[in-house]
Parts: sequence; C-alpha cells; structure tokens
Amino acid sequence: MNDDKPFYEHHVFFCTNVREDGSRPSCGKCGAFDAQQHAKQRIKQLGLNGPGKVRINKAGCMDRCEEGPVVVIYPQGTWYTYVDTTDIDEIIDRHILQGEVVERLKI
Repeated sequence: MNDDKPFYEHHVFFCTNVREDGSRPSCGKCGAFDAQQHAKQRIKQLGLNGPGKVRINKAGCMDRCEEGPVVVIYPQGTWYTYVDTTDIDEIIDRHILQGEVVERLKI
C-alpha cells in the first residue's frame, strides 16, 4: 500500500566524500565521518532510531563541496553546514526534535 507518506520521519544524509586530488574541498576531510557517527549515536540515545523514525546515513558527494561539510535532511530537503558536534546537536535538537530550521547553519 502506497500512501505517499515518507518511510522515515527524517532521513539524514552526511556527505562523507573524500576527494584525493584536492581540486575542490572535501567533506570527508572536514570531520564528516565523526559527525555522522555522533549523530547516529545521539539519535540512538534519544530512542529515535528505527523504522519510521530517524535514519542517519553516509552519502557520497552531494556536489555542494564549497559549502561543506554538508548534511541534508529529508523529506524537508533542508541543507546544513556544520563545524563540530555542537552544531550537529543543535540540528538534532532544533530541527529533528522541535521541527525548527536552524537558520544560522542553513545553506
């Protein structure tokens, strides 16, 4: 049965691409792996993981290299950048838990 409802309430993708040639910035060289793991653990601690809830995934290049590191949250399609896990926690607390866009990190 297809009711057009997204499978996850929030599906979060962290660009973890590593660009070896240095032609463009690389999210994978800006702490993206650690940030993705931090988000995954935090969502699990909050009990938000599981079917229909929140899914945290790694992604390859999302072609926003110069704005990175980047994370995008669907189904809203909201793009963020971040510096550290404090920013990741703010995205989780405000966007995922409260439904509020974090304007200072939005790209």
